[in-house]
Amino acid sequence: MPSKLTNLTIPLLLVLLAVGSSYGGTNDKAGTSAYSFLKIWVGARTQAMGGSGVGLADDETALHYNPGGLPQLLGELPLEEYEFEYEYEKGERIPEKRENWNLFTVSYNNYLSDIQSGFLAYLRPFGSDGIWGVSVNYFNYGSFDETDIDGNKIGTFGASDLAIAGSYAHRLSRRVFLGGTVKFIYESIQDYSSTGLGFDAGFIFRFEDGRTQVGGAITNLGTQLSALGEEKESLPTLAAVGFSHRLRGLPFTLCVDANKPFDNDFYFSLGGEFTRLQPFFLRLGWNYNGRNYKTDSDKDNFAGLSGGFGYNWKKLILDYSYSSFADLGGAHRITFSGSF
Repeated sequence: MPSKLTNLTIPLLLVLLAVGSSYGGTNDKAGTSAYSFLKIWVGARTQAMGGSGVGLADDETALHYNPGGLPQLLGELPLEEYEFEYEYEKGERIPEKRENWNLFTVSYNNYLSDIQSGFLAYLRPFGSDGIWGVSVNYFNYGSFDETDIDGNKIGTFGASDLAIAGSYAHRLSRRVFLGGTVKFIYESIQDYSSTGLGFDAGFIFRFEDGRTQVGGAITNLGTQLSALGEEKESLPTLAAVGFSHRLRGLPFTLCVDANKPFDNDFYFSLGGEFTRLQPFFLRLGWNYNGRNYKTDSDKDNFAGLSGGFGYNWKKLILDYSYSSFADLGGAHRITFSGSF
């Protein structure tokens, strides 16, 4: 007899695929928004799983994918830091009193064309059911030659992007979490600069089985405060829904996200995390956006694929991921996270 979970999972996946097929055409707004660096994933764990972080959102990178998932971190620290009340119905124990603690993550990404980027974040509880965090997302595009009208080199210039964000999330109940983010965005190239203001909002709903949850987020709503040129551009707004499930009887977490950028076509991502070898974790993912990098070469079959691993040591976590962009190359990311 099919389980309630099976009855739920199959229709949900069909809905995600149906939404995707409805956006299968070409989007004439592709490439028209500003601050494209905000579209690039952060965190090695989520990148290894194809970027499917909206329905899971249970680590520090929820600041980027879905701030509604941040309250899940309230129960992630070592048990000795809590005093507990016990709930025997589902064999769970829920924090009753929490000592002061801090969470952090530092991520480095060696992206395409030697672009370097980093993501730093700090989080801390607020009250009994809240959590706040701050993050910095930074891109450096290196040095470029500046030439005159005849092609003679007359100097060099650089380009960079920066987003500084503050987030807050609240646990409405054991199953419903909400969160939001405000971010200030800065972009510079040579002697020109641009600023913007963005907003994110998201939620997580956890089912009674404790292993299944759905999430939704809309990110990068907002506007440019000042533009590089004469006309202001829109932000790269993204609407996404996600699903995650820890399989019964198998040490594996499955994640599926459906994403609709306002300036591009729909795409979906899926991934998974194998936990049998704890404290060592193995991850694999695939992102439908990989189709955009195919060039009819032998490497096309790997476009959109990603993988990686994680290792937990006491209060520290090391994650690594690699993502393939076919002939364009690949992206390596390493992330350190922990608590103190």
